Amino acid sequence: MDRSADPAALADLIGHRLTDHSGGLYRRLADAIAALIGSEELPVGARLPAERPLAEALAISRSTVVAAYDELRARGLVESRRGSGTTVARSAGRGRSGADKRMPTGYGESLFHRIAVGAGEVIAMTYAVDPGIPELAAEVEDLARTDLPLLLQGVGYHPRGLEVLRERVADHFTASGLPTNADEIVVTSGAHQAIALVTQMYLRSGAAVVIEQPSWPGCFDLFGAAGGRVVGVPLDDAGIRPDLLAAAFAEHQPAMLFVMPTFHNPTGRLMSPVRRRQVAELAAKHGVVVVEDNAYSAWDPSGPRIPPPLAAFAPKNAEVLTIGSVSKAVWGGLRIGWIRAPRPLAERLARHKALADLGSPVIDQALTARLLPRLGELTAARATAATERRRLMGQLLAEQLPEWRWEAPEGGSALWIQLPDTDARIFAQVALRHGVEVVAGRAMDPTGEHDDHLRLPYSYAPEVMADAVDRLARAWQEFRRHGPAPAVPVIV
Repeated sequence: MDRSADPAALADLIGHRLTDHSGGLYRRLADAIAALIGSEELPVGARLPAERPLAEALAISRSTVVAAYDELRARGLVESRRGSGTTVARSAGRGRSGADKRMPTGYGESLFHRIAVGAGEVIAMTYAVDPGIPELAAEVEDLARTDLPLLLQGVGYHPRGLEVLRERVADHFTASGLPTNADEIVVTSGAHQAIALVTQMYLRSGAAVVIEQPSWPGCFDLFGAAGGRVVGVPLDDAGIRPDLLAAAFAEHQPAMLFVMPTFHNPTGRLMSPVRRRQVAELAAKHGVVVVEDNAYSAWDPSGPRIPPPLAAFAPKNAEVLTIGSVSKAVWGGLRIGWIRAPRPLAERLARHKALADLGSPVIDQALTARLLPRLGELTAARATAATERRRLMGQLLAEQLPEWRWEAPEGGSALWIQLPDTDARIFAQVALRHGVEVVAGRAMDPTGEHDDHLRLPYSYAPEVMADAVDRLARAWQEFRRHGPAPAVPVIV
């Protein structure tokens, strides 16, 4: 599919480039498209959207897009022909190296692109992460004094992970209600790599993978790159719906089920113990592998108790792999995660891990091993602070954006907000021009069922959240004053 011809997809790539307020808007738009052509995000021959749909997707006037296209034609970057529309000109490709400089395409592409290029002056509320816990610096210093000399005597390659870390991860699972030994653990470079390794092992081209609807944006890219077909199943208050899950299993015969039972992203819901058992039993009945991602560990200390992992409720014939990480709980820069799997599967995963990178960084693993026994204690203060920030964000939104609706999450780091009668992707373009970036619902549910939603993290300092909500309120006022733009059709 030529995604450049999809107005909403191209708007996602253009949007962050329009926040520079130097020069006229039409020239900024022309410069943004020219930059995409130069980086080969838009290759020679790519068809651009018609002026009116692109204007609607960007929430700007059609005359601005017409002027921008005129500017691009004058630069020799695009050409227009009756019946063929506007395409990237062959002359635009001269002098290129021919190397593929593009980011992987998919529904999470714009989110990962923002992480790669940085936010500039924009408040980028595109990912929900906290700074490192205060105790981290002291632990690093102590590790350098006491553990590092011994670590340096080893070869440094540990595809399954340092033994001491695997033992402590196993103890962590056992304490949570899932008896585990070190042979069932494979250490990874964060939860993202864990999901990627499992995907390599289970997914083949054309195979179906069932996910919650909505879901984490990165899974669409990971599963799509493996040739998988994503099948979404809606949630209720207790988690993924078992009636619809059973129907999806029967119809699609998937290779894998991917769920986030503990503080689902983006809704923050906590799957109930009863629902965890139902899901595990359904998967065992249909012979479907379950992959549970429990990396989102921020929680409300006054809220419900976190149940054991879904694997603890699974019958003996079930195949359940459980993923965890310290990146959310301790620091995003500590890229250490793990997979718990039955021993034969753990051995296969270790081979995939060895092929990927020969093992995660040893010093990071040693640091994580020191932190794990005190993880609950170390993150309790962070959990309390997150709860306070969530309340503040709710108060700010209630005061300045009373039309917006959301349910208080049971954990996680973001609100899943419904906008009244609005395509959130179009509003996001207006918000960008007011200096705040948000993730629209389409990134988390490509079916269109949550196009009126956006994810708004509250993992920021109070003054940053106050500034962001002020900007969003001004953007919303402008958006509503001119009226919501018509829904943009998406080419699939």
